[in-house]
Amino acid sequence: MKKINVFILFLMTFYAINTNAQDYLAAVGVGLDFGNGSTLVGPSGKYFFSENHAGMAEVLFGDNITAINLLYQYHGQFSGADGLQWFAGGGPAFLLGSGNSDVGLKPMVGLDYKLNNVPLSFSLDWRPYISFDSGGSEAARFGLGFRYVIE
Repeated sequence: MKKINVFILFLMTFYAINTNAQDYLAAVGVGLDFGNGSTLVGPSGKYFFSENHAGMAEVLFGDNITAINLLYQYHGQFSGADGLQWFAGGGPAFLLGSGNSDVGLKPMVGLDYKLNNVPLSFSLDWRPYISFDSGGSEAARFGLGFRYVIE
């Protein structure tokens, strides 16, 4: 009986966290990728395919590098925190520089906050870079996003 109660409590908690996770349909704005190494800035866009599943694309520039990130994010919501979502995901990253290039993977985990009654969202994430080509992996990479929300 005790195991059944724990299981029911787990299901109720999971449902409370994940209900109504989508606060907007799409957003466009500016993305910032920073940490050890170069700081990159450029256009960023996010689109929700369904309530919890979003795609994000960025084209970032800085220090003679162009980065193209194509990322998947699974979103969940915190119970009692309107507009605040957690997300986890990742995807491929393509780095193009003068005379060299690199392909890698960017796993990510972070927070996304959509202001109530204002069409703006802000995000902060940890996004380490795992290189497939040059071995230049970097754990200390972070992202900031400032986007206009399209509902």
